[in-house]
Amino acid sequence: MKINQVEQIVGITKKNIRFYESQGLLHPTRNQENGYRDYTEDDIRLLQQIKLLRKLAVPIEEIRKLQTHRLSLAECLRRHTIHLDHEAKNIALTREMCEEMILSEESLHTLDALVYLEKMKLLEEGGTRFMDIQRNDRKRKKIEVTTAAIVMIALMAALIAMFYWTYTVEPIPFPLLLFVIAVPTVIIIGVFFALCQRLKEIEGGEEYEASNY
Repeated sequence: MKINQVEQIVGITKKNIRFYESQGLLHPTRNQENGYRDYTEDDIRLLQQIKLLRKLAVPIEEIRKLQTHRLSLAECLRRHTIHLDHEAKNIALTREMCEEMILSEESLHTLDALVYLEKMKLLEEGGTRFMDIQRNDRKRKKIEVTTAAIVMIALMAALIAMFYWTYTVEPIPFPLLLFVIAVPTVIIIGVFFALCQRLKEIEGGEEYEASNY
C-alpha cells in the first residue's frame, strides 16, 4: 500500500507519517523493485494507534516505550492523567491571571508587566508552569538537527582541507582541484540551507502538526 492511500485511510498527512517513521514508531518495508515504502495493514493499525494517543496528547517517547513493551498502556495512561491534572491546574491559574487583568481594565499602555511577572514567579516557584508545553520538544529537535548539520559540515570542511593538502604535496591540474573542492563546498551550502528550513519546520510546522495526530 502506497503512502497516498495510507494518508487517506488514516487521515494523517504524509509529512506526519514520515515524521513518525523518523521517530522510530513506524517501520514500513521497502518495495525491492522500486524502493518505495510499502505499508501493510499492521502499519495502518499502528498509525491509528499513534493518531489516537497523540490526540490524547501522549508524548512520542511514551508511545515508543509502549511499542517496546517498557510500559503498559494502563500505566502510560495513569501517568498521563496525572500530567493532565497538573496541566489543568496550570491552565486554571493562567486563566485566573488573565481574568484578573481583564477586571483591572488594563491597557497595554498602562499595563505594569513587572507586577504580574512577580506573581508568575511566585506561582512558578510553587510548581506552576507558564510556558509553551512543546518548548522542550522543539529545543531537543533543534539540538539534534543542528548537531547533525555541524558534523556534516565539519566532515566536508575536512575533506576540502585534505584535497588542498594533497594538492600542495602532489600538485594536480588546478581545474581538477577546483572541481573536487566545489563538490563538498556545494554540499556544505546545501546542508546549511536544509538546516535553516528544518529549524523553521520544527519551530512552526511539523512538530505542531504531528502533535495533533
